[in-house]
Amino acid sequence: MHFSAIVAGGLLTLEAAAVMFGNPPIGELEMQIEQLEARRSNVKRDVDLEELYPAYNLSTPIDFFPYEPRYEPHSNGTFNLRYWFDAQYYKAGGPVFVLLSGETDGTGRLPFLQKGIVNQVAKATNGIGVILEHRYYGTSHPFSNVSTENLRFLSTEQALAEINYFAKNVEFEGIDADLTAPNTPWIVYGGSYAGAQAAFLRVAYPETFWGTISSSGVTVAIYDYWEYFEPIRIFGPPDCINGQQTLIDVVDSILMNNNTDKVQPLKEAFGLGQITDNRDFANVLTGIYGWQSTNWDPEINSPSFFYYCGNLTGSPAPELESKRPAVKDLVAAAGYEEDTAVENIILGAIGYYTETSVAAWNESGITQDSYFTQLNDTFWQQTSLAAAESWRSWSYQVCTEWGYIQTGNTPPDVKPLISRTLTLEYLTHFCKAGFNIATEPDVWQVNKYGNYSIEYDRLAIIGGNADPWKPATPLAFGSQIRNSTTERPWLEIAHGVHHWEENGIFPNETTPELPPNQVVYAQQFLKNFVIDWLKEFKTSDHYEL
Repeated sequence: MHFSAIVAGGLLTLEAAAVMFGNPPIGELEMQIEQLEARRSNVKRDVDLEELYPAYNLSTPIDFFPYEPRYEPHSNGTFNLRYWFDAQYYKAGGPVFVLLSGETDGTGRLPFLQKGIVNQVAKATNGIGVILEHRYYGTSHPFSNVSTENLRFLSTEQALAEINYFAKNVEFEGIDADLTAPNTPWIVYGGSYAGAQAAFLRVAYPETFWGTISSSGVTVAIYDYWEYFEPIRIFGPPDCINGQQTLIDVVDSILMNNNTDKVQPLKEAFGLGQITDNRDFANVLTGIYGWQSTNWDPEINSPSFFYYCGNLTGSPAPELESKRPAVKDLVAAAGYEEDTAVENIILGAIGYYTETSVAAWNESGITQDSYFTQLNDTFWQQTSLAAAESWRSWSYQVCTEWGYIQTGNTPPDVKPLISRTLTLEYLTHFCKAGFNIATEPDVWQVNKYGNYSIEYDRLAIIGGNADPWKPATPLAFGSQIRNSTTERPWLEIAHGVHHWEENGIFPNETTPELPPNQVVYAQQFLKNFVIDWLKEFKTSDHYEL
Protein backbone atom coordinates (compact mmCIF):
# COMPACT_ATOMS: atom_id res chain seq x y z
CA MET A 1 0.00 0.00 0.00
CA HIS A 2 3.47 3.77 -1.39
CA PHE A 3 1.84 6.29 0.91
CA SER A 4 5.12 6.84 2.70
CA ALA A 5 7.85 8.24 0.51
CA ILE A 6 11.37 8.28 1.91
CA VAL A 7 12.93 11.67 2.42
CA ALA A 8 16.66 11.78 2.97
CA GLY A 9 18.86 14.77 2.53
CA GLY A 10 15.99 16.61 0.88
CA LEU A 11 15.59 14.01 -1.88
CA LEU A 12 12.15 12.51 -2.33
CA THR A 13 12.26 8.92 -3.56
CA LEU A 14 9.15 7.42 -5.13
CA GLU A 15 8.76 3.73 -4.43
CA ALA A 16 6.39 1.04 -5.62
CA ALA A 17 5.51 -0.35 -2.23
CA ALA A 18 2.56 -2.39 -1.13
CA VAL A 19 -0.27 -1.24 1.04
CA MET A 20 0.26 2.46 1.53
CA PHE A 21 1.48 3.34 4.97
CA GLY A 22 2.19 6.39 7.04
CA ASN A 23 0.92 9.94 6.64
CA PRO A 24 3.42 12.04 4.69
CA PRO A 25 3.04 15.78 5.17
CA ILE A 26 1.32 17.65 2.38
CA GLY A 27 4.63 19.21 1.33
CA GLU A 28 6.03 15.77 0.50
CA LEU A 29 2.87 14.81 -1.37
CA GLU A 30 3.04 18.04 -3.38
CA MET A 31 6.57 17.06 -4.43
CA GLN A 32 5.32 13.60 -5.39
CA ILE A 33 2.61 15.09 -7.57
CA GLU A 34 5.12 17.37 -9.30
CA GLN A 35 7.42 14.41 -10.00
CA LEU A 36 4.52 12.27 -11.23
CA GLU A 37 3.30 15.01 -13.54
CA ALA A 38 6.81 15.23 -14.98
CA ARG A 39 7.04 11.45 -15.28
CA ARG A 40 3.74 11.25 -17.12
CA SER A 41 5.16 13.48 -19.84
CA ASN A 42 8.38 11.46 -20.04
CA VAL A 43 7.61 8.46 -22.19
CA LYS A 44 11.16 7.17 -21.81
CA ARG A 45 10.85 6.35 -18.11
CA ASP A 46 11.91 2.81 -17.14
CA VAL A 47 12.94 2.38 -20.76
CA ASP A 48 14.65 -1.00 -20.50
CA LEU A 49 11.85 -2.94 -18.86
CA GLU A 50 9.07 -1.16 -20.71
CA GLU A 51 10.75 -1.91 -24.03
CA LEU A 52 11.34 -5.51 -22.99
CA TYR A 53 7.72 -5.87 -21.91
CA PRO A 54 5.46 -3.64 -24.02
CA ALA A 55 2.13 -2.65 -22.50
CA TYR A 56 -1.21 -3.88 -23.83
CA ASN A 57 -4.75 -2.83 -23.04
CA LEU A 58 -8.05 -4.66 -22.74
CA SER A 59 -11.27 -2.68 -23.14
CA THR A 60 -13.05 -3.33 -19.85
CA PRO A 61 -16.48 -2.33 -18.50
CA ILE A 62 -16.45 0.45 -15.93
CA ASP A 63 -19.50 -0.86 -14.05
CA PHE A 64 -20.00 -4.58 -13.43
CA PHE A 65 -22.97 -4.07 -11.11
CA PRO A 66 -25.57 -2.05 -13.06
CA TYR A 67 -28.32 -2.74 -10.54
CA GLU A 68 -26.47 -1.81 -7.36
CA PRO A 69 -27.67 1.58 -6.01
CA ARG A 70 -24.23 2.43 -4.56
CA TYR A 71 -22.89 2.96 -8.11
CA GLU A 72 -25.59 5.32 -9.34
CA PRO A 73 -25.49 6.97 -11.77
CA HIS A 74 -24.44 3.82 -13.57
CA SER A 75 -22.17 3.67 -16.59
CA ASN A 76 -22.18 1.47 -19.67
CA GLY A 77 -18.78 2.80 -20.71
CA THR A 78 -15.44 1.03 -20.94
CA PHE A 79 -11.82 1.91 -20.22
CA ASN A 80 -8.41 0.52 -21.12
CA LEU A 81 -7.09 -1.89 -18.49
CA ARG A 82 -3.33 -2.15 -18.89
CA TYR A 83 -1.31 -5.36 -18.68
CA TRP A 84 2.05 -6.86 -19.65
CA PHE A 85 3.09 -10.44 -20.37
CA ASP A 86 6.11 -12.59 -21.00
CA ALA A 87 5.66 -15.75 -23.07
CA GLN A 88 9.32 -16.78 -23.37
CA TYR A 89 8.73 -20.02 -21.42
CA TYR A 90 5.28 -20.79 -22.78
CA LYS A 91 4.47 -24.17 -24.25
CA ALA A 92 1.07 -25.31 -25.43
CA GLY A 93 -1.09 -26.23 -22.46
CA GLY A 94 0.88 -24.11 -20.01
CA PRO A 95 -0.87 -22.01 -17.37
CA VAL A 96 -1.38 -18.29 -17.08
CA PHE A 97 0.33 -16.93 -13.96
CA VAL A 98 -0.91 -13.44 -13.10
CA LEU A 99 0.60 -11.00 -10.64
CA LEU A 100 -1.86 -8.33 -9.53
CA SER A 101 -0.12 -4.97 -9.35
CA GLY A 102 -2.38 -3.62 -6.62
CA GLU A 103 -2.57 0.03 -5.61
CA THR A 104 0.27 1.35 -7.73
CA ASP A 105 1.39 1.96 -11.30
CA GLY A 106 1.88 -1.49 -12.79
CA THR A 107 5.26 -0.63 -14.29
CA GLY A 108 6.67 -0.92 -10.77
CA ARG A 109 5.88 -4.65 -10.85
CA LEU A 110 7.74 -5.39 -14.11
CA PRO A 111 10.92 -6.53 -12.29
CA PHE A 112 8.91 -9.48 -10.94
CA LEU A 113 8.23 -10.49 -14.53
CA GLN A 114 11.93 -10.36 -15.29
CA LYS A 115 13.47 -12.01 -12.24
CA GLY A 116 10.89 -12.36 -9.46
CA ILE A 117 8.23 -14.89 -8.61
CA VAL A 118 6.37 -14.50 -11.92
CA ASN A 119 9.48 -15.36 -13.90
CA GLN A 120 10.28 -18.30 -11.64
CA VAL A 121 6.82 -19.86 -11.79
CA ALA A 122 6.39 -19.31 -15.52
CA LYS A 123 9.74 -21.01 -16.13
CA ALA A 124 8.89 -23.93 -13.84
CA THR A 125 5.48 -24.53 -15.43
CA ASN A 126 5.95 -23.59 -19.10
CA GLY A 127 3.46 -20.82 -18.52
CA ILE A 128 2.82 -17.21 -19.43
CA GLY A 129 3.69 -14.56 -16.86
CA VAL A 130 1.35 -11.56 -16.62
CA ILE A 131 1.30 -8.27 -14.71
CA LEU A 132 -2.20 -6.80 -14.43
CA GLU A 133 -2.80 -3.19 -13.46
CA HIS A 134 -5.64 -2.15 -11.14
CA ARG A 135 -8.43 0.24 -12.12
CA TYR A 136 -7.74 3.87 -11.11
CA TYR A 137 -3.96 3.34 -11.02
CA GLY A 138 -1.19 3.83 -13.57
CA THR A 139 -2.88 4.47 -16.91
CA SER A 140 -5.93 2.29 -16.17
CA HIS A 141 -8.28 5.17 -15.45
CA PRO A 142 -11.97 5.10 -16.39
CA PHE A 143 -12.15 8.91 -16.34
CA SER A 144 -9.91 11.88 -17.02
CA ASN A 145 -9.91 12.90 -13.37
CA VAL A 146 -10.60 11.35 -9.97
CA SER A 147 -13.37 13.51 -8.61
CA THR A 148 -15.33 11.87 -5.81
CA GLU A 149 -18.17 11.14 -8.21
CA ASN A 150 -15.80 9.52 -10.72
CA LEU A 151 -14.27 7.35 -7.98
CA ARG A 152 -17.55 5.59 -7.19
CA PHE A 153 -16.54 2.55 -9.28
CA LEU A 154 -13.37 2.04 -7.23
CA SER A 155 -14.51 -0.69 -4.87
CA THR A 156 -13.41 -4.15 -3.85
CA GLU A 157 -16.17 -5.95 -5.73
CA GLN A 158 -15.69 -3.90 -8.93
CA ALA A 159 -11.93 -4.53 -8.86
CA LEU A 160 -12.44 -8.28 -8.41
CA ALA A 161 -15.00 -8.38 -11.19
CA GLU A 162 -12.60 -6.72 -13.62
CA ILE A 163 -9.94 -9.37 -12.93
CA ASN A 164 -12.53 -12.05 -13.60
CA TYR A 165 -13.48 -10.26 -16.84
CA PHE A 166 -9.83 -10.02 -17.86
CA ALA A 167 -9.29 -13.76 -17.32
CA LYS A 168 -12.28 -14.60 -19.50
CA ASN A 169 -11.60 -12.17 -22.34
CA VAL A 170 -7.92 -11.41 -22.80
CA GLU A 171 -6.03 -12.47 -25.92
CA PHE A 172 -2.24 -12.57 -25.82
CA GLU A 173 -0.66 -11.14 -28.95
CA GLY A 174 1.43 -13.63 -30.89
CA ILE A 175 -0.09 -16.73 -29.28
CA ASP A 176 -2.50 -18.67 -31.44
CA ALA A 177 -4.44 -20.29 -28.64
CA ASP A 178 -7.42 -19.60 -26.43
CA LEU A 179 -5.86 -19.01 -23.03
CA THR A 180 -8.94 -17.66 -21.32
CA ALA A 181 -10.27 -19.10 -18.07
CA PRO A 182 -11.53 -21.61 -17.20
CA ASN A 183 -10.30 -23.47 -20.30
CA THR A 184 -6.71 -22.74 -19.26
CA PRO A 185 -5.53 -22.96 -15.64
CA TRP A 186 -5.17 -19.46 -14.23
CA ILE A 187 -3.07 -18.98 -11.10
CA VAL A 188 -3.21 -15.55 -9.48
CA TYR A 189 -0.58 -14.11 -7.14
CA GLY A 190 -0.84 -10.91 -5.14
CA GLY A 191 1.08 -9.23 -2.34
CA SER A 192 -0.44 -7.12 0.46
CA TYR A 193 -3.64 -5.42 -0.78
CA ALA A 194 -3.26 -7.40 -4.02
CA GLY A 195 -2.74 -10.46 -1.82
CA ALA A 196 -6.18 -9.88 -0.34
CA GLN A 197 -7.57 -9.61 -3.86
CA ALA A 198 -5.95 -12.92 -4.78
CA ALA A 199 -7.54 -14.63 -1.79
CA PHE A 200 -10.95 -13.10 -2.48
CA LEU A 201 -10.87 -14.18 -6.13
CA ARG A 202 -10.65 -17.84 -5.19
CA VAL A 203 -13.72 -17.46 -2.99
CA ALA A 204 -15.74 -15.13 -5.24
CA TYR A 205 -14.86 -16.68 -8.63
CA PRO A 206 -13.75 -20.27 -7.96
CA GLU A 207 -14.80 -21.45 -11.43
CA THR A 208 -12.53 -18.91 -13.11
CA PHE A 209 -9.32 -19.15 -11.12
CA TRP A 210 -7.78 -22.59 -10.65
CA GLY A 211 -5.63 -21.38 -7.77
CA THR A 212 -4.57 -18.21 -6.00
CA ILE A 213 -1.66 -17.18 -3.77
CA SER A 214 -2.16 -14.56 -1.09
CA SER A 215 1.21 -13.19 0.02
CA SER A 216 0.99 -10.89 3.06
CA GLY A 217 -2.64 -10.65 2.01
CA VAL A 218 -4.59 -8.20 4.16
CA THR A 219 -7.88 -10.10 4.10
CA VAL A 220 -9.21 -8.23 7.15
CA ALA A 221 -10.17 -4.56 6.84
CA ILE A 222 -9.58 -2.75 10.17
CA TYR A 223 -10.49 0.87 10.85
CA ASP A 224 -8.20 1.72 13.79
CA TYR A 225 -5.13 -0.28 12.82
CA TRP A 226 -2.84 0.49 15.75
CA GLU A 227 -1.67 -3.13 15.48
CA TYR A 228 0.45 -2.12 12.49
CA PHE A 229 3.25 -1.31 14.93
CA GLU A 230 3.09 -4.53 16.95
CA PRO A 231 5.34 -6.68 14.69
CA ILE A 232 7.81 -3.78 14.57
CA ARG A 233 7.75 -3.53 18.36
CA ILE A 234 8.23 -7.27 18.77
CA PHE A 235 10.77 -7.99 16.01
CA GLY A 236 12.63 -4.69 15.64
CA PRO A 237 16.07 -4.25 17.26
CA PRO A 238 15.32 -3.93 21.00
CA ASP A 239 17.57 -0.93 21.58
CA CYS A 240 15.98 0.92 18.66
CA ILE A 241 12.43 0.05 19.73
CA ASN A 242 13.18 1.16 23.29
CA GLY A 243 14.65 4.38 21.91
CA GLN A 244 11.55 5.09 19.80
CA GLN A 245 9.21 4.36 22.70
CA THR A 246 11.25 6.65 24.92
CA LEU A 247 11.26 9.42 22.31
CA ILE A 248 7.47 9.21 21.95
CA ASP A 249 7.01 9.07 25.72
CA VAL A 250 8.98 12.30 26.10
CA VAL A 251 7.04 13.96 23.28
CA ASP A 252 3.63 12.85 24.53
CA SER A 253 4.45 13.79 28.11
CA ILE A 254 4.98 17.33 26.88
CA LEU A 255 2.18 17.51 24.30
CA MET A 256 -0.50 15.77 26.37
CA ASN A 257 0.30 16.24 30.08
CA ASN A 258 -0.12 19.95 30.72
CA ASN A 259 3.52 20.79 29.96
CA THR A 260 2.28 23.60 27.75
CA ASP A 261 5.26 25.81 28.47
CA LYS A 262 7.55 23.12 27.00
CA VAL A 263 5.67 22.57 23.74
CA GLN A 264 7.32 25.39 21.79
CA PRO A 265 10.84 24.61 23.10
CA LEU A 266 10.26 20.96 22.08
CA LYS A 267 9.35 21.93 18.52
CA GLU A 268 12.26 24.35 18.32
CA ALA A 269 14.72 21.70 19.51
CA PHE A 270 13.77 19.67 16.43
CA GLY A 271 14.00 22.70 14.13
CA LEU A 272 10.22 22.59 13.72
CA GLY A 273 9.21 25.58 15.78
CA GLN A 274 7.02 27.04 13.04
CA ILE A 275 4.56 24.12 13.05
CA THR A 276 1.38 25.31 14.73
CA ASP A 277 -0.63 22.12 15.22
CA ASN A 278 0.90 19.72 17.74
CA ARG A 279 -0.33 16.74 15.76
CA ASP A 280 1.40 17.94 12.61
CA PHE A 281 4.58 18.12 14.66
CA ALA A 282 4.14 14.64 16.14
CA ASN A 283 3.41 13.25 12.68
CA VAL A 284 6.95 14.11 11.60
CA LEU A 285 8.45 11.85 14.27
CA THR A 286 7.58 8.57 12.54
CA GLY A 287 10.92 7.30 11.23
CA ILE A 288 10.00 3.87 12.54
CA TYR A 289 7.82 3.40 9.43
CA GLY A 290 10.95 2.46 7.48
CA TRP A 291 10.62 -1.10 8.79
CA GLN A 292 8.08 -2.02 6.11
CA SER A 293 10.52 -1.12 3.34
CA THR A 294 13.28 -3.44 4.53
CA ASN A 295 13.99 -6.31 2.16
CA TRP A 296 16.56 -9.07 1.78
CA ASP A 297 17.50 -7.78 -1.71
CA PRO A 298 19.92 -4.83 -1.48
CA GLU A 299 18.46 -3.33 -4.68
CA ILE A 300 14.99 -3.16 -3.17
CA ASN A 301 15.82 -2.68 0.47
CA SER A 302 15.42 0.78 1.94
CA PRO A 303 18.14 1.53 4.52
CA SER A 304 16.06 4.26 6.15
CA PHE A 305 14.94 2.16 9.14
CA PHE A 306 18.43 1.16 10.21
CA TYR A 307 19.76 4.61 9.43
CA TYR A 308 17.09 5.94 11.77
CA CYS A 309 17.87 3.36 14.43
CA GLY A 310 21.56 4.22 14.20
CA ASN A 311 20.72 7.79 15.07
CA LEU A 312 18.55 6.77 18.03
CA THR A 313 21.02 4.30 19.52
CA GLY A 314 24.42 5.76 18.66
CA SER A 315 26.36 8.63 20.17
CA PRO A 316 24.95 12.01 19.12
CA ALA A 317 26.99 13.91 16.54
CA PRO A 318 29.28 16.53 18.13
CA GLU A 319 27.44 19.39 16.45
CA LEU A 320 24.30 18.42 18.39
CA GLU A 321 25.90 19.03 21.78
CA SER A 322 24.89 22.68 21.67
CA LYS A 323 21.29 21.48 22.00
CA ARG A 324 21.92 19.35 25.09
CA PRO A 325 20.94 22.00 27.68
CA ALA A 326 17.57 22.48 26.00
CA VAL A 327 17.09 18.73 25.64
CA LYS A 328 18.06 18.16 29.29
CA ASP A 329 15.31 20.56 30.32
CA LEU A 330 12.76 18.85 28.07
CA VAL A 331 13.46 15.30 29.22
CA ALA A 332 13.37 16.44 32.86
CA ALA A 333 9.92 17.91 32.26
CA ALA A 334 8.89 14.52 30.86
CA GLY A 335 10.07 12.71 34.01
CA TYR A 336 13.60 11.70 32.94
CA GLU A 337 15.62 14.08 35.08
CA GLU A 338 19.39 13.75 34.80
CA ASP A 339 19.07 10.85 32.37
CA THR A 340 21.90 11.12 29.86
CA ALA A 341 20.75 8.04 27.94
CA VAL A 342 17.36 9.62 27.25
CA GLU A 343 19.01 12.90 26.31
CA ASN A 344 21.13 11.02 23.77
CA ILE A 345 18.04 9.40 22.24
CA ILE A 346 16.38 12.77 21.78
CA LEU A 347 19.56 14.31 20.37
CA GLY A 348 19.93 11.41 17.94
CA ALA A 349 16.35 11.87 16.76
CA ILE A 350 16.97 15.59 16.31
CA GLY A 351 19.99 14.75 14.18
CA TYR A 352 17.97 12.38 11.99
CA TYR A 353 15.04 14.72 11.38
CA THR A 354 17.38 17.64 10.77
CA GLU A 355 18.97 15.74 7.89
CA THR A 356 15.68 14.44 6.49
CA SER A 357 12.41 16.22 7.19
CA VAL A 358 13.85 19.63 8.03
CA ALA A 359 16.25 19.48 5.09
CA ALA A 360 13.37 18.63 2.73
CA TRP A 361 11.30 21.50 4.08
CA ASN A 362 14.26 23.90 3.65
CA GLU A 363 14.32 23.07 -0.06
CA SER A 364 10.58 23.57 -0.47
CA GLY A 365 10.49 27.35 -0.08
CA ILE A 366 7.17 27.28 1.80
CA THR A 367 6.28 27.68 5.47
CA GLN A 368 6.55 24.79 7.88
CA ASP A 369 2.80 24.87 8.47
CA SER A 370 2.19 24.59 4.72
CA TYR A 371 4.75 21.84 4.30
CA PHE A 372 4.06 19.62 7.31
CA THR A 373 0.32 19.94 7.75
CA GLN A 374 -2.31 17.26 7.19
CA LEU A 375 -5.08 19.84 7.51
CA ASN A 376 -5.03 21.70 4.17
CA ASP A 377 -8.49 21.03 2.74
CA THR A 378 -7.67 22.60 -0.61
CA PHE A 379 -4.83 20.13 -1.18
CA TRP A 380 -7.03 17.11 -0.46
CA GLN A 381 -9.56 18.29 -3.06
CA GLN A 382 -7.16 17.86 -6.01
CA THR A 383 -8.50 15.48 -8.64
CA SER A 384 -5.69 15.14 -11.19
CA LEU A 385 -4.43 11.74 -12.29
CA ALA A 386 -1.07 12.54 -10.68
CA ALA A 387 -2.90 13.12 -7.40
CA ALA A 388 -4.62 9.77 -7.97
CA GLU A 389 -1.28 7.98 -8.25
CA SER A 390 0.31 9.84 -5.37
CA TRP A 391 -2.45 9.40 -2.82
CA ARG A 392 -6.05 9.97 -3.91
CA SER A 393 -7.09 6.58 -5.32
CA TRP A 394 -5.87 4.59 -2.31
CA SER A 395 -7.15 7.24 0.11
CA TYR A 396 -10.61 6.80 -1.35
CA GLN A 397 -10.38 3.06 -0.78
CA VAL A 398 -9.22 3.71 2.78
CA CYS A 399 -12.12 6.05 3.51
CA THR A 400 -14.84 3.93 1.90
CA GLU A 401 -13.94 0.29 2.68
CA TRP A 402 -10.48 -0.52 4.01
CA GLY A 403 -9.56 1.74 6.90
CA TYR A 404 -6.05 0.85 8.13
CA ILE A 405 -5.61 4.13 9.98
CA GLN A 406 -2.31 3.61 11.78
CA THR A 407 -2.90 5.43 15.05
CA GLY A 408 -0.90 5.70 18.25
CA ASN A 409 -3.87 4.22 20.07
CA THR A 410 -2.10 1.25 21.66
CA PRO A 411 -3.49 -0.31 24.87
CA PRO A 412 -2.50 1.58 28.04
CA ASP A 413 0.10 -1.02 29.00
CA VAL A 414 1.90 -0.84 25.62
CA LYS A 415 4.15 2.14 24.95
CA PRO A 416 3.35 3.32 21.42
CA LEU A 417 5.87 3.76 18.60
CA ILE A 418 4.11 6.88 17.33
CA SER A 419 2.44 9.65 19.29
CA ARG A 420 -0.95 9.09 20.91
CA THR A 421 -1.90 12.50 19.52
CA LEU A 422 -2.13 10.79 16.12
CA THR A 423 -5.76 9.83 16.47
CA LEU A 424 -8.48 8.62 14.14
CA GLU A 425 -9.91 12.12 13.98
CA TYR A 426 -6.63 13.68 12.88
CA LEU A 427 -5.50 10.89 10.56
CA THR A 428 -8.83 10.73 8.72
CA HIS A 429 -9.09 14.47 8.10
CA PHE A 430 -8.46 13.80 4.39
CA CYS A 431 -11.63 11.68 4.19
CA LYS A 432 -13.86 14.61 5.05
CA ALA A 433 -11.74 17.21 3.24
CA GLY A 434 -11.14 15.21 0.06
CA PHE A 435 -14.29 13.13 -0.34
CA ASN A 436 -16.84 14.59 2.11
CA ILE A 437 -16.85 11.27 3.97
CA ALA A 438 -17.39 11.70 7.71
CA THR A 439 -18.41 8.14 8.57
CA GLU A 440 -16.32 5.04 9.22
CA PRO A 441 -15.47 2.88 6.18
CA ASP A 442 -17.75 -0.01 5.32
CA VAL A 443 -15.21 -2.66 6.28
CA TRP A 444 -17.85 -5.35 5.89
CA GLN A 445 -17.56 -4.85 2.11
CA VAL A 446 -14.09 -6.40 2.49
CA ASN A 447 -14.52 -8.75 5.41
CA LYS A 448 -17.51 -10.51 3.85
CA TYR A 449 -15.09 -12.49 1.66
CA GLY A 450 -13.65 -14.43 4.59
CA ASN A 451 -11.87 -12.22 7.12
CA TYR A 452 -9.20 -14.02 9.18
CA SER A 453 -10.73 -17.43 8.49
CA ILE A 454 -10.70 -17.26 4.69
CA GLU A 455 -9.93 -20.72 3.34
CA TYR A 456 -10.47 -22.60 0.09
CA ASP A 457 -8.88 -25.44 -1.85
CA ARG A 458 -5.93 -24.16 -3.91
CA LEU A 459 -5.75 -20.92 -1.94
CA ALA A 460 -2.26 -20.43 -0.49
CA ILE A 461 -1.53 -18.16 2.49
CA ILE A 462 2.06 -16.88 2.81
CA GLY A 463 3.55 -14.06 4.88
CA GLY A 464 6.41 -12.90 7.06
CA ASN A 465 6.26 -13.19 10.83
CA ALA A 466 7.76 -9.69 11.19
CA ASP A 467 5.40 -8.01 8.72
CA PRO A 468 3.56 -4.95 10.09
CA TRP A 469 0.55 -6.07 8.05
CA LYS A 470 0.50 -9.55 9.59
CA PRO A 471 -2.21 -8.56 12.14
CA ALA A 472 -4.57 -7.98 9.18
CA THR A 473 -3.85 -11.38 7.55
CA PRO A 474 -4.93 -14.96 8.30
CA LEU A 475 -1.45 -15.44 9.82
CA ALA A 476 -2.29 -12.92 12.54
CA PHE A 477 -2.47 -15.51 15.28
CA GLY A 478 0.65 -17.48 14.43
CA SER A 479 2.06 -20.06 12.09
CA GLN A 480 0.51 -23.06 13.84
CA ILE A 481 -3.14 -22.12 13.37
CA ARG A 482 -3.48 -24.31 10.27
CA ASN A 483 -1.59 -27.28 8.97
CA SER A 484 -0.14 -26.74 5.52
CA THR A 485 -1.26 -29.11 2.77
CA THR A 486 -0.82 -29.14 -0.98
CA GLU A 487 -4.47 -28.16 -1.37
CA ARG A 488 -4.27 -25.39 1.24
CA PRO A 489 -0.64 -24.23 1.56
CA TRP A 490 0.24 -22.17 4.63
CA LEU A 491 3.68 -20.68 5.28
CA GLU A 492 5.07 -18.09 7.66
CA ILE A 493 8.52 -16.85 6.60
CA ALA A 494 10.89 -16.55 9.54
CA HIS A 495 12.21 -13.01 9.98
CA GLY A 496 10.34 -12.04 6.81
CA VAL A 497 8.70 -8.67 6.38
CA HIS A 498 6.34 -7.71 3.53
CA HIS A 499 5.80 -10.39 0.82
CA TRP A 500 9.49 -11.19 0.72
CA GLU A 501 9.18 -14.09 -1.71
CA GLU A 502 7.79 -11.86 -4.47
CA ASN A 503 11.04 -10.35 -5.71
CA GLY A 504 14.11 -12.18 -6.97
CA ILE A 505 17.61 -11.78 -8.33
CA PHE A 506 19.31 -13.07 -11.46
CA PRO A 507 21.07 -16.45 -11.16
CA ASN A 508 24.50 -14.84 -11.59
CA GLU A 509 23.76 -12.54 -8.64
CA THR A 510 23.18 -15.29 -6.10
CA THR A 511 25.60 -15.72 -3.20
CA PRO A 512 25.64 -17.97 -0.12
CA GLU A 513 23.63 -15.22 1.62
CA LEU A 514 21.37 -14.05 -1.24
CA PRO A 515 18.60 -14.96 -1.40
CA PRO A 516 18.47 -15.95 2.28
CA ASN A 517 17.55 -19.55 2.99
CA GLN A 518 14.01 -18.84 4.14
CA VAL A 519 13.26 -16.96 0.88
CA VAL A 520 14.76 -19.74 -1.25
CA TYR A 521 12.58 -22.19 0.64
CA ALA A 522 9.44 -20.06 0.27
CA GLN A 523 9.89 -19.63 -3.47
CA GLN A 524 10.53 -23.35 -4.00
CA PHE A 525 7.61 -24.21 -1.75
CA LEU A 526 5.40 -21.98 -3.91
CA LYS A 527 6.61 -23.45 -7.18
CA ASN A 528 6.11 -26.98 -5.88
CA PHE A 529 2.48 -26.56 -4.88
CA VAL A 530 1.66 -24.71 -8.11
CA ILE A 531 3.07 -27.63 -10.09
CA ASP A 532 0.97 -30.01 -8.00
CA TRP A 533 -2.14 -27.87 -8.53
CA LEU A 534 -1.61 -27.96 -12.28
CA LYS A 535 -1.38 -31.75 -12.24
CA GLU A 536 -4.94 -31.75 -10.93
CA PHE A 537 -6.19 -29.68 -13.81
CA LYS A 538 -8.10 -31.98 -16.14
CA THR A 539 -8.91 -31.08 -19.72
CA SER A 540 -8.76 -32.93 -22.98
CA ASP A 541 -5.54 -31.18 -23.99
CA HIS A 542 -3.95 -31.21 -20.54
CA TYR A 543 -0.18 -31.44 -20.62
CA GLU A 544 2.16 -33.33 -18.33
CA LEU A 545 4.58 -31.34 -16.20
